[in-house]
Amino acid sequence: MAGATSDDPADVSGLLARLRDARERRTDAEAAVDEYGTDTLERLREHRADALALLRRYEDSATGSGDFQSYIEFEGKVAELVERVDDDLPRADAFDDYDDALDKRRVTESDFERARDALDPVTDLTDRLDEREAARDAYRAVRYDAEDRLDALDDEIARLERVARLADADLDAPVADLRDPVEAYDTAARTVVEDALAQRSARDVLGWLDALTAFPLVDAPTVPPALLTYVREHDAGDEPVPTLLDHGDESLSKLEHYVDDPAALKRVVGANRSFLQRLDGGFLTLGWPPDPADVLRYRANELVSALARLDADTAIDRLRTVTALARTERYERLREAALARAELDDAERERVANGTVAAALEDARDARERLASALEDA
Repeated sequence: MAGATSDDPADVSGLLARLRDARERRTDAEAAVDEYGTDTLERLREHRADALALLRRYEDSATGSGDFQSYIEFEGKVAELVERVDDDLPRADAFDDYDDALDKRRVTESDFERARDALDPVTDLTDRLDEREAARDAYRAVRYDAEDRLDALDDEIARLERVARLADADLDAPVADLRDPVEAYDTAARTVVEDALAQRSARDVLGWLDALTAFPLVDAPTVPPALLTYVREHDAGDEPVPTLLDHGDESLSKLEHYVDDPAALKRVVGANRSFLQRLDGGFLTLGWPPDPADVLRYRANELVSALARLDADTAIDRLRTVTALARTERYERLREAALARAELDDAERERVANGTVAAALEDARDARERLASALEDA
Protein backbone atom coordinates (compact mmCIF):
# COMPACT_ATOMS: atom_id res chain seq x y z
CA MET A 1 0.00 0.00 0.00
CA ALA A 2 1.39 3.35 -0.95
CA GLY A 3 2.68 5.28 1.99
CA ALA A 4 2.24 2.36 4.40
CA THR A 5 4.34 2.23 7.53
CA SER A 6 5.31 -0.51 9.94
CA ASP A 7 2.44 0.64 12.17
CA ASP A 8 -0.06 -0.06 9.41
CA PRO A 9 -1.65 -3.51 9.86
CA ALA A 10 -1.96 -3.79 6.07
CA ASP A 11 1.83 -3.46 5.63
CA VAL A 12 2.79 -7.12 5.79
CA SER A 13 5.77 -7.06 3.41
CA GLY A 14 8.37 -7.13 6.18
CA LEU A 15 6.53 -9.87 8.03
CA LEU A 16 6.22 -11.97 4.89
CA ALA A 17 9.97 -11.62 4.30
CA ARG A 18 10.68 -12.68 7.89
CA LEU A 19 8.35 -15.64 7.52
CA ARG A 20 10.01 -16.68 4.26
CA ASP A 21 13.52 -16.36 5.71
CA ALA A 22 12.57 -18.26 8.85
CA ARG A 23 10.99 -21.03 6.79
CA GLU A 24 14.09 -21.31 4.61
CA ARG A 25 16.35 -21.40 7.66
CA ARG A 26 14.24 -24.15 9.21
CA THR A 27 14.23 -26.13 5.96
CA ASP A 28 17.99 -25.84 5.60
CA ALA A 29 18.56 -26.80 9.24
CA GLU A 30 16.33 -29.84 8.96
CA ALA A 31 18.04 -30.91 5.73
CA ALA A 32 21.44 -30.61 7.40
CA VAL A 33 20.31 -32.95 10.18
CA ASP A 34 18.65 -35.33 7.73
CA GLU A 35 21.97 -35.72 5.89
CA TYR A 36 23.16 -37.94 8.74
CA GLY A 37 19.94 -38.59 10.65
CA THR A 38 18.78 -37.42 14.06
CA ASP A 39 19.69 -40.66 15.83
CA THR A 40 23.23 -40.62 14.44
CA LEU A 41 23.87 -37.03 15.47
CA GLU A 42 22.38 -37.60 18.92
CA ARG A 43 24.70 -40.58 19.44
CA LEU A 44 27.63 -38.40 18.38
CA ARG A 45 26.53 -35.66 20.74
CA GLU A 46 26.30 -38.12 23.62
CA HIS A 47 29.81 -39.44 22.94
CA ARG A 48 31.16 -35.90 22.68
CA ALA A 49 29.48 -34.91 25.95
CA ASP A 50 31.00 -37.96 27.68
CA ALA A 51 34.44 -37.16 26.27
CA LEU A 52 34.31 -33.56 27.48
CA ALA A 53 33.00 -34.67 30.86
CA LEU A 54 36.05 -36.91 31.29
CA LEU A 55 38.36 -33.99 30.56
CA ARG A 56 36.62 -31.79 33.10
CA ARG A 57 36.65 -34.50 35.74
CA TYR A 58 40.29 -35.55 35.47
CA GLU A 59 42.12 -32.47 34.24
CA ASP A 60 43.34 -31.46 37.70
CA SER A 61 44.12 -34.92 39.10
CA ALA A 62 45.61 -36.67 36.04
CA THR A 63 47.91 -33.99 34.66
CA GLY A 64 51.53 -33.20 35.51
CA SER A 65 52.64 -34.73 38.79
CA GLY A 66 49.11 -35.46 39.90
CA ASP A 67 47.71 -38.67 41.31
CA PHE A 68 49.10 -41.62 39.30
CA GLN A 69 46.14 -43.77 40.24
CA SER A 70 43.80 -41.09 38.89
CA TYR A 71 45.81 -41.02 35.67
CA ILE A 72 45.46 -44.81 35.26
CA GLU A 73 41.74 -44.57 35.91
CA PHE A 74 41.43 -41.72 33.41
CA GLU A 75 43.30 -43.64 30.70
CA GLY A 76 41.01 -46.60 31.21
CA LYS A 77 37.87 -44.52 30.89
CA VAL A 78 39.19 -42.84 27.74
CA ALA A 79 39.85 -46.26 26.20
CA GLU A 80 36.36 -47.43 27.16
CA LEU A 81 34.78 -44.35 25.64
CA VAL A 82 36.67 -44.62 22.35
CA GLU A 83 35.80 -48.30 22.18
CA ARG A 84 32.08 -47.45 22.41
CA VAL A 85 32.26 -45.16 19.38
CA ASP A 86 31.12 -47.08 16.30
CA ASP A 87 33.47 -46.80 13.36
CA ASP A 88 30.54 -46.16 11.03
CA LEU A 89 29.65 -42.92 12.80
CA PRO A 90 30.62 -39.77 10.87
CA ARG A 91 33.74 -38.10 12.25
CA ALA A 92 34.44 -41.20 14.33
CA ASP A 93 38.15 -40.65 13.66
CA ALA A 94 37.94 -37.49 15.79
CA PHE A 95 37.68 -39.71 18.84
CA ASP A 96 40.84 -41.53 17.76
CA ASP A 97 42.56 -38.14 17.57
CA TYR A 98 41.13 -37.37 20.99
CA ASP A 99 42.65 -40.61 22.27
CA ASP A 100 45.99 -39.94 20.59
CA ALA A 101 46.26 -36.54 22.27
CA LEU A 102 45.91 -38.22 25.67
CA ASP A 103 47.90 -41.41 25.00
CA LYS A 104 51.03 -40.43 26.91
CA ARG A 105 52.84 -41.55 30.04
CA ARG A 106 52.25 -38.10 31.41
CA VAL A 107 49.59 -35.66 30.17
CA THR A 108 49.62 -31.92 30.49
CA GLU A 109 47.02 -29.22 30.30
CA SER A 110 48.01 -28.59 26.69
CA ASP A 111 47.28 -32.25 25.92
CA PHE A 112 43.80 -31.76 27.33
CA GLU A 113 43.36 -28.73 25.11
CA ARG A 114 44.46 -30.72 22.04
CA ALA A 115 41.95 -33.41 23.01
CA ARG A 116 39.19 -30.82 23.14
CA ASP A 117 40.27 -29.41 19.80
CA ALA A 118 40.22 -32.90 18.31
CA LEU A 119 36.48 -33.01 18.94
CA ASP A 120 35.79 -29.87 16.89
CA PRO A 121 34.76 -31.84 13.76
CA VAL A 122 32.20 -33.68 15.90
CA THR A 123 30.99 -30.38 17.34
CA ASP A 124 30.47 -29.06 13.82
CA LEU A 125 28.08 -31.94 13.16
CA THR A 126 26.25 -32.02 16.49
CA ASP A 127 25.70 -28.26 16.32
CA ARG A 128 23.29 -29.08 13.51
CA LEU A 129 20.86 -30.39 16.11
CA ASP A 130 21.05 -27.12 18.04
CA GLU A 131 20.63 -25.10 14.87
CA ARG A 132 17.57 -27.13 13.90
CA GLU A 133 15.98 -26.47 17.28
CA ALA A 134 16.88 -22.77 17.12
CA ALA A 135 15.53 -22.52 13.56
CA ARG A 136 12.28 -24.18 14.57
CA ASP A 137 11.92 -21.85 17.57
CA ALA A 138 12.61 -18.83 15.38
CA TYR A 139 10.08 -20.00 12.83
CA ARG A 140 7.43 -20.57 15.51
CA ALA A 141 8.06 -17.06 16.84
CA VAL A 142 7.57 -15.53 13.40
CA ARG A 143 4.42 -17.58 12.90
CA TYR A 144 3.04 -16.27 16.18
CA ASP A 145 3.78 -12.73 14.99
CA ALA A 146 2.06 -13.49 11.69
CA GLU A 147 -0.99 -14.95 13.41
CA ASP A 148 -1.18 -11.89 15.67
CA ARG A 149 -1.00 -9.67 12.60
CA LEU A 150 -3.73 -11.75 10.98
CA ASP A 151 -5.96 -11.11 14.01
CA ALA A 152 -5.14 -7.40 13.79
CA LEU A 153 -6.08 -7.42 10.12
CA ASP A 154 -9.38 -9.13 10.91
CA ASP A 155 -10.13 -6.39 13.43
CA GLU A 156 -9.09 -3.70 10.96
CA ILE A 157 -11.22 -5.18 8.21
CA ALA A 158 -14.23 -5.38 10.52
CA ARG A 159 -13.67 -1.77 11.55
CA LEU A 160 -13.33 -0.57 7.97
CA GLU A 161 -16.40 -2.55 6.91
CA ARG A 162 -18.32 -0.83 9.69
CA VAL A 163 -17.03 2.55 8.53
CA ALA A 164 -17.93 1.66 4.94
CA ARG A 165 -21.47 0.76 5.98
CA LEU A 166 -21.81 4.16 7.58
CA ALA A 167 -20.15 6.01 4.72
CA ASP A 168 -23.49 6.89 3.16
CA ALA A 169 -24.98 8.20 6.41
CA ASP A 170 -26.21 11.77 6.37
CA LEU A 171 -24.11 13.30 9.13
CA ASP A 172 -26.22 16.44 8.94
CA ALA A 173 -29.52 14.64 9.51
CA PRO A 174 -31.58 15.97 12.45
CA VAL A 175 -30.91 13.03 14.79
CA ALA A 176 -32.56 14.92 17.66
CA ASP A 177 -35.86 13.99 16.01
CA LEU A 178 -35.07 10.39 16.98
CA ARG A 179 -32.96 10.93 20.08
CA ASP A 180 -35.54 13.04 21.91
CA PRO A 181 -38.38 10.45 21.85
CA VAL A 182 -35.95 7.62 22.63
CA GLU A 183 -34.53 9.46 25.62
CA ALA A 184 -38.03 10.44 26.76
CA TYR A 185 -39.04 6.77 26.77
CA ASP A 186 -35.82 5.61 28.45
CA THR A 187 -36.28 8.16 31.23
CA ALA A 188 -39.88 7.08 31.76
CA ALA A 189 -38.92 3.40 31.82
CA ARG A 190 -36.22 3.99 34.45
CA THR A 191 -38.66 6.04 36.52
CA VAL A 192 -41.21 3.23 36.42
CA VAL A 193 -38.76 0.78 37.92
CA GLU A 194 -37.43 3.29 40.46
CA ASP A 195 -40.97 4.00 41.64
CA ALA A 196 -41.81 0.30 41.80
CA LEU A 197 -38.72 -0.44 43.87
CA ALA A 198 -39.51 2.39 46.27
CA GLN A 199 -43.27 1.89 46.57
CA ARG A 200 -44.19 -1.70 45.78
CA SER A 201 -43.46 -4.76 47.84
CA ALA A 202 -40.32 -6.73 47.12
CA ARG A 203 -42.60 -9.70 46.52
CA ASP A 204 -44.40 -7.86 43.71
CA VAL A 205 -41.28 -6.40 42.09
CA LEU A 206 -39.21 -9.58 42.20
CA GLY A 207 -42.20 -11.63 41.08
CA TRP A 208 -42.63 -9.22 38.16
CA LEU A 209 -38.96 -9.60 37.22
CA ASP A 210 -39.26 -13.39 37.42
CA ALA A 211 -42.29 -13.34 35.11
CA LEU A 212 -40.30 -11.40 32.53
CA THR A 213 -38.25 -14.52 31.76
CA ALA A 214 -41.09 -15.26 29.33
CA PHE A 215 -39.96 -12.24 27.30
CA PRO A 216 -36.45 -12.96 25.94
CA LEU A 217 -36.11 -9.58 24.22
CA VAL A 218 -36.61 -7.73 27.51
CA ASP A 219 -33.41 -9.18 29.05
CA ALA A 220 -34.57 -8.72 32.64
CA PRO A 221 -32.12 -9.66 35.42
CA THR A 222 -32.58 -13.19 36.76
CA VAL A 223 -33.81 -13.19 40.34
CA PRO A 224 -31.80 -15.56 42.57
CA PRO A 225 -34.12 -18.47 43.51
CA ALA A 226 -33.43 -18.27 47.25
CA LEU A 227 -34.30 -14.56 47.28
CA LEU A 228 -37.51 -15.11 45.34
CA THR A 229 -38.56 -17.93 47.66
CA TYR A 230 -37.84 -15.82 50.72
CA VAL A 231 -39.97 -12.81 49.70
CA ARG A 232 -42.82 -15.11 48.71
CA GLU A 233 -42.83 -17.09 51.94
CA HIS A 234 -42.01 -14.44 54.58
CA ASP A 235 -43.88 -11.36 55.75
CA ALA A 236 -40.78 -9.27 55.09
CA GLY A 237 -41.58 -9.70 51.40
CA ASP A 238 -44.34 -7.11 51.92
CA GLU A 239 -41.66 -4.44 52.36
CA PRO A 240 -40.10 -2.49 49.47
CA VAL A 241 -36.61 -3.47 48.36
CA PRO A 242 -34.89 -0.44 50.03
CA THR A 243 -36.46 -1.43 53.35
CA LEU A 244 -35.21 -5.00 52.97
CA LEU A 245 -31.72 -3.63 52.40
CA ASP A 246 -31.99 -1.44 55.51
CA HIS A 247 -33.15 -4.43 57.56
CA GLY A 248 -30.15 -6.37 56.32
CA ASP A 249 -27.88 -3.87 58.09
CA GLU A 250 -29.71 -4.07 61.42
CA SER A 251 -28.89 -6.32 64.39
CA LEU A 252 -30.79 -9.53 65.03
CA SER A 253 -32.20 -8.14 68.26
CA LYS A 254 -33.61 -5.08 66.51
CA LEU A 255 -34.98 -7.16 63.62
CA GLU A 256 -37.01 -9.26 66.04
CA HIS A 257 -39.41 -6.31 66.27
CA TYR A 258 -40.00 -6.25 62.49
CA VAL A 259 -39.68 -9.72 60.96
CA ASP A 260 -40.58 -13.27 61.93
CA ASP A 261 -37.20 -14.83 61.15
CA PRO A 262 -34.37 -12.27 61.53
CA ALA A 263 -31.60 -14.79 60.82
CA ALA A 264 -33.20 -15.84 57.52
CA LEU A 265 -33.56 -12.21 56.41
CA LYS A 266 -29.95 -11.35 57.16
CA ARG A 267 -28.74 -14.51 55.45
CA VAL A 268 -30.78 -14.06 52.27
CA VAL A 269 -30.44 -10.29 51.97
CA GLY A 270 -26.74 -10.44 52.79
CA ALA A 271 -26.11 -13.03 50.10
CA ASN A 272 -28.08 -11.02 47.51
CA ARG A 273 -27.26 -7.45 48.53
CA SER A 274 -25.33 -6.68 45.34
CA PHE A 275 -28.20 -7.93 43.19
CA LEU A 276 -30.77 -5.82 45.05
CA GLN A 277 -28.58 -2.70 45.01
CA ARG A 278 -28.01 -2.96 41.24
CA LEU A 279 -31.68 -3.20 40.34
CA ASP A 280 -32.81 -0.41 38.02
CA GLY A 281 -34.77 0.05 34.83
CA GLY A 282 -31.83 -0.17 32.46
CA PHE A 283 -33.03 -3.43 30.94
CA LEU A 284 -36.21 -1.71 29.77
CA THR A 285 -34.46 1.10 27.92
CA LEU A 286 -33.85 1.30 24.18
CA GLY A 287 -30.40 2.84 24.48
CA TRP A 288 -28.65 5.03 21.94
CA PRO A 289 -28.49 4.55 19.05
CA PRO A 290 -31.58 2.31 19.11
CA ASP A 291 -32.01 -1.04 17.36
CA PRO A 292 -32.87 -1.37 13.66
CA ALA A 293 -36.55 -0.78 13.00
CA ASP A 294 -37.57 -4.43 12.67
CA VAL A 295 -35.76 -5.45 15.86
CA LEU A 296 -37.12 -2.47 17.75
CA ARG A 297 -40.71 -3.28 16.78
CA TYR A 298 -40.43 -6.87 18.00
CA ARG A 299 -38.77 -5.80 21.22
CA ALA A 300 -41.30 -3.03 21.78
CA ASN A 301 -44.13 -5.57 21.81
CA GLU A 302 -42.50 -7.38 24.73
CA LEU A 303 -41.60 -4.13 26.49
CA VAL A 304 -45.23 -3.02 26.36
CA SER A 305 -46.30 -6.30 27.95
CA ALA A 306 -43.68 -5.89 30.67
CA LEU A 307 -44.60 -2.27 31.38
CA ALA A 308 -48.33 -2.97 31.41
CA ARG A 309 -47.86 -5.17 34.49
CA LEU A 310 -46.70 -2.05 36.34
CA ASP A 311 -49.46 0.17 34.91
CA ALA A 312 -46.78 2.30 33.24
CA ASP A 313 -49.06 4.18 30.84
CA THR A 314 -46.72 7.14 30.36
CA ALA A 315 -43.77 4.94 29.45
CA ILE A 316 -45.93 2.87 27.09
CA ASP A 317 -47.19 5.99 25.32
CA ARG A 318 -43.64 7.26 24.84
CA LEU A 319 -42.53 3.86 23.54
CA ARG A 320 -45.36 3.90 21.01
CA THR A 321 -44.14 7.28 19.80
CA VAL A 322 -40.78 5.69 19.01
CA THR A 323 -42.30 2.62 17.34
CA ALA A 324 -44.50 4.85 15.19
CA LEU A 325 -41.35 6.58 13.96
CA ALA A 326 -39.73 3.16 13.36
CA ARG A 327 -42.47 2.38 10.83
CA THR A 328 -41.34 5.24 8.62
CA GLU A 329 -38.48 5.35 6.12
CA ARG A 330 -37.11 8.33 8.00
CA TYR A 331 -36.26 6.16 11.02
CA GLU A 332 -33.39 4.27 9.36
CA ARG A 333 -31.95 7.46 7.89
CA LEU A 334 -31.90 9.08 11.32
CA ARG A 335 -30.58 5.91 12.95
CA GLU A 336 -27.74 5.57 10.42
CA ALA A 337 -26.78 9.17 11.08
CA ALA A 338 -26.87 8.51 14.83
CA LEU A 339 -24.69 5.43 14.39
CA ALA A 340 -22.20 7.37 12.30
CA ARG A 341 -21.97 10.12 14.89
CA ALA A 342 -21.68 7.66 17.78
CA GLU A 343 -19.29 5.17 16.23
CA LEU A 344 -17.01 7.17 13.93
CA ASP A 345 -14.16 9.18 15.38
CA ASP A 346 -12.87 12.32 13.71
CA ALA A 347 -10.30 10.45 11.62
CA GLU A 348 -12.92 7.99 10.38
CA ARG A 349 -15.33 10.79 9.52
CA GLU A 350 -12.55 12.39 7.49
CA ARG A 351 -11.93 9.11 5.65
CA VAL A 352 -15.64 8.90 4.88
CA ALA A 353 -15.59 12.46 3.63
CA ASN A 354 -12.53 12.04 1.35
CA GLY A 355 -13.56 8.61 0.08
CA THR A 356 -10.46 6.63 1.17
CA VAL A 357 -12.32 3.96 3.12
CA ALA A 358 -12.86 1.65 0.14
CA ALA A 359 -9.17 1.76 -0.84
CA ALA A 360 -8.05 1.07 2.75
CA LEU A 361 -10.47 -1.83 2.99
CA GLU A 362 -9.18 -3.32 -0.26
CA ASP A 363 -5.58 -3.02 0.96
CA ALA A 364 -6.42 -4.67 4.27
CA ARG A 365 -8.23 -7.55 2.59
CA ASP A 366 -5.35 -8.04 0.15
CA ALA A 367 -2.81 -8.04 2.99
CA ARG A 368 -4.86 -10.57 4.91
CA GLU A 369 -5.12 -12.85 1.88
CA ARG A 370 -1.35 -12.70 1.28
CA LEU A 371 -0.54 -13.39 4.91
CA ALA A 372 -3.08 -16.19 5.28
CA SER A 373 -1.77 -17.79 2.08
CA ALA A 374 1.81 -17.61 3.35
CA LEU A 375 0.83 -19.23 6.64
CA GLU A 376 -1.09 -21.97 4.84
CA ASP A 377 1.84 -22.69 2.53
CA ALA A 378 4.15 -22.88 5.51
